[in-house]
Amino acid sequence: MEHFARHGGVHFTPNVPPEEINRFVNRLPEEKRDSMFHVMEELSKAGLITIHNDGILADGTGKIGGSDDC
Repeated sequence: MEHFARHGGVHFTPNVPPEEINRFVNRLPEEKRDSMFHVMEELSKAGLITIHNDGILADGTGKIGGSDDC
């Protein structure tokens, strides 16, 4: 199953269960949680997700490749 960040559409693979990701994010300082970019960056640095720099993005509705509305 492919995963894409809801905001920003970044393609990623979770390396741990969702509960572990949620615990990690909840423990981040507020200034890191204010930006999806920072959250994804911190998750990647911690090895909890793998970000794929493959140019494949999704829009906010999950449509891969985006849409005319985005």
